Amino acid sequence: MTDLQIFSHIASTLQFSAKQVQSVANFIDEGATIPFLARYRQEANGGLDEEQLRSVRDMIEYHRTLGDRKKTILKAISEQEKLTPELEEKIKACKDLKTLEDIYLPYKKKRKTRGDMAKEKGLEPLARLIWDQETKNGYPLEIAAAFIQPELDLPDAETALKTSLDIIAEWINESTEVRDILRSIMRKHGVITSEKNPAVKERTNFEDYYEFRNRVSFIKPHQTLALNRGERENVLFVNLELNTERTLENVDDVVITNDHSIFTSWLQDAVEDAYKRLLIPSLERELRNELTEIADQHAIETFATNLKNLLMQPPLKNQVVMGIDPAYRTGCKVAVINETGHYMDGSTIYPTPPQEKIKESAATINHYIDKYGISLIAIGNGTGSRETETFIAGVIQNRKVNKPDETLNYLIISEAGASVYSASAIAREEFPELDAAQRGNISIARRVQDPLAELVKIDPKSIGVGLYQHDINQGALTRKLDDVVESCVNEVGVNLNTASTELLTHISGLSRTVARKIIEFRDRKGRFKNREELREIAGVGDFRFQQAAGFLRISNGEHPLDNTAIHPESYEAAEKLCNLFSINIENLQKDQKKIEAAFSGIDKKQVAGLIGTGVPTLELIMDNLQKPGRDPRESLPKPLLRQDILKMEDLSPGMKLEGTVRNVVDFGAFVDIGVKQDGLLHISNMSKTGKRIEDPHDVVAVGDIIDIEVISIDKERGRIGLALK
Repeated sequence: MTDLQIFSHIASTLQFSAKQVQSVANFIDEGATIPFLARYRQEANGGLDEEQLRSVRDMIEYHRTLGDRKKTILKAISEQEKLTPELEEKIKACKDLKTLEDIYLPYKKKRKTRGDMAKEKGLEPLARLIWDQETKNGYPLEIAAAFIQPELDLPDAETALKTSLDIIAEWINESTEVRDILRSIMRKHGVITSEKNPAVKERTNFEDYYEFRNRVSFIKPHQTLALNRGERENVLFVNLELNTERTLENVDDVVITNDHSIFTSWLQDAVEDAYKRLLIPSLERELRNELTEIADQHAIETFATNLKNLLMQPPLKNQVVMGIDPAYRTGCKVAVINETGHYMDGSTIYPTPPQEKIKESAATINHYIDKYGISLIAIGNGTGSRETETFIAGVIQNRKVNKPDETLNYLIISEAGASVYSASAIAREEFPELDAAQRGNISIARRVQDPLAELVKIDPKSIGVGLYQHDINQGALTRKLDDVVESCVNEVGVNLNTASTELLTHISGLSRTVARKIIEFRDRKGRFKNREELREIAGVGDFRFQQAAGFLRISNGEHPLDNTAIHPESYEAAEKLCNLFSINIENLQKDQKKIEAAFSGIDKKQVAGLIGTGVPTLELIMDNLQKPGRDPRESLPKPLLRQDILKMEDLSPGMKLEGTVRNVVDFGAFVDIGVKQDGLLHISNMSKTGKRIEDPHDVVAVGDIIDIEVISIDKERGRIGLALK
């Protein structure tokens, strides 16, 4: 397929116009990023959003990969001098990799097979007689007698006949029609089963799969991933069950075209051999791989959704935060950071077992609160978390006696990835004088102030909002999560004068090298006064500036629009718009109501024509003039803050609480309700109307604050069942 044919096919599949697809392809080939296209090239791509743009990008890459594979296969078959015009046309017309590989299978170089050895003994003519099914008279053994060759281990006619069936079995195995029918049967009627390995004596996490049976068509992605892991850890034996007799009949119907052939019974033997020895092992592996690919894709999408919701959690600004990394024997690390995330002070306290130095620890905490004006305490959710929470809740309650008006809260923060960050080169560069534990603690505290800015420093796979994330396709997962991080960072934008190297690296058009040069420039020359200064940095040419500038903010700079998402290429149009409506561009923050009133009910198409832009660009300019410097996260609900502790012993069925969603998976959501163990809000308990919920993400998202009811408590296993109120 040519590029134009690819664009036409993608347009038809995604229901876009071929012109849209070609425009996107051209931009991407030139190096444009998805965030840039989604925000600043709406007119050119017909209004496609980031998700749609990435679908186009991925399909273009897939079809170009398919095209490259076709070239390789055509060359390989041509070198074997077996490429016919019909075969060439069939290969060129193929639209998916699986069918393409099926077509190539008979020509694929492979180790010597039983069929190859039979051909070497001169049995291919006999196999062809059997396969053609045109012989209606005579006796098979009499015909096969002509192929007796004792010196080649063919001492009699029956041996010659049976050996020739090895060739036919491979022809059957290589039949696209046979393989497609078997695939269809497996998907429709196959049953995946698993049982416990008798050698496993201890309890495992796979008890739900010790006697498992489910139709292939009904199996859930998380079940596939659990079965795969159980099998890999040698806890489970996993198999595919089929009705062999009925399935063989279906294959017979394809292969046997003449019941009057004298070789029919022999051909049936070849079908059975091909089925059991070649087809089923191969297609069962393929089916398991296919189920794994589906499960991987689902898990990746789930992880990506959770990650985006986590990264887009609203920042708690203007807070002096104390971070506490709980532990037992080694003590709890304490770190104090100011409103801008700068590390101020820290030490180690021992309020948890075995030391339980409650009085001394409380004195240290009170000293820091009084000295630095701490308003929020962030406690990691690792080992010793709930004991530390009990201690901190006690400190807060005791302070209330003498300071009833003091604003002091705490919250539990996920530690996921903190240890990864603490041992990273980034952390060592930021805090070379601190030990790893304290670096991780600072990360915990900073996650409160700006989750996005802190979490981009950590490999997304380590952030802990996925399911079986270490089992799934790591390349596909990394790419998807990188897309999510890129999308979030660019949606929010970054302050050019405070952003870290990690944040800048994810900005459209910027590489890590350029990000470092920006930091070096800032350290050497002081804060940026305008976006144009970016051009002074080595490596920032016109194209890189175009891709990045709109996502970089400068507050209190020389140009008011530098603190908006309006691209410098649209400044002239923005200024024309301001002149049209008598808006003072220097007073955007003060004149919000006036600006909103001026834009109310305007004819956008007419105004866009007057200022020389398309309607999408006009709308972007209007939004940013009305809300300059707006952080899209600010409209989201803030994290749930606490002042007092709740123990598992305090819970009872029917109790109504507020909780924070920590993770969303196929079967429900895990919710922090302030006790040691997160509760499970099962998908069956998510509906308030009784209507079946298909996807938990339709109801809740990571970071949501929800009202729930306790419906069950299993203290022995540490399990809490929840339902939405």
